[in-house]
Amino acid sequence: MSEGCLCASVGRACQAALGDDVLEAGPGELVFKPRGEWHTFWNAGEAPCRILEIIAPAGFERFFAELVDLGGVAQADQATLGNLCQRYALEMDPASIPDLVERFGVRFPGEPLMP
Repeated sequence: MSEGCLCASVGRACQAALGDDVLEAGPGELVFKPRGEWHTFWNAGEAPCRILEIIAPAGFERFFAELVDLGGVAQADQATLGNLCQRYALEMDPASIPDLVERFGVRFPGEPLMP
C-alpha cells in the first residue's frame, strides 16, 4: 500500500495492531498507520465503534467502494479479491483473521451495527 493512513476513534475505543505493536485509541485519539506497514484494527469494546479514516494521497477510498460491491472480504470470491488488492497494491491476509479473533477476543464477522 503506497498510502499513509490516519485513523480517528469517534465515540468509543478501538484497538490497532501496527506491525508487532498493539495500541488502543480512545475517543478522539488518532492512530497513524504509516505506508508500507502491516496493520489492522478492531472494536475494543461491546458498544459500536466508529472510526474516521483519512488516507493520503487520495484514491484509495475507491478500494473500499469496490470491496463493498463485492460483498465485503467475507463474501468476495478469493480470486476477485486478490485482483482488487493487486490493483491497489494492497497486501491482505484473510487467513490471519482467526488468529486475531482468538488473540484479542473479538467476534468475527460480529453483529451488524444498529443505526
